[in-house]
Amino acid sequence: MITRRLVLAAALAAPILPAWAEEPRLTDDGLFTEEWFLQSLLELPDDLALASSNGKRLAIMWELKGCPYCRETHIKNFGDPAIADFIRRRFEVLQLNVIGARTVVDFDGEQLSEKALAEKYGVRFTPTFQFFPESAAAMAGKKPREREVARAQGYLEPRHFLALFRFVAEKAYEKTTLRDYLRAQGA
Repeated sequence: MITRRLVLAAALAAPILPAWAEEPRLTDDGLFTEEWFLQSLLELPDDLALASSNGKRLAIMWELKGCPYCRETHIKNFGDPAIADFIRRRFEVLQLNVIGARTVVDFDGEQLSEKALAEKYGVRFTPTFQFFPESAAAMAGKKPREREVARAQGYLEPRHFLALFRFVAEKAYEKTTLRDYLRAQGA
């Protein structure tokens, strides 16, 4: 009898996840991660070149330990096989810590910590997704925020999240804003 009660109590206390979602894996620094995220030496020019040579786009996902919206992004959005497959086939996703200490080489060659890079680009919320042009030449001489082709801050529901990645994959940013794109998509 006690065993049944304990099992029932544990089942009720467990987070309720969709059938397709798995609990995301935690890294040593407390961030959730995906096995298919880019394993990088944190040299952004090289990461951009790698993405381009693979026929993909570079996206940076900024996260923070304990961020509930980052966790939700991993569980609901990356946990959806259709969304994860779309992104994996078209993007190299580099995960960075908004308060991290690892050294990153920026597109302009500057070496700085993840935290300093986040400050340089004005990243203040997590999760934040940054998307960059297909080549470094398109960023030459531009200020950090002007280098991005798109940015999304905060949690996005799965349909908006997928639409964000479609917006970049289709290069819709060359013709319209993300907001107008989402409206046109009915998202």
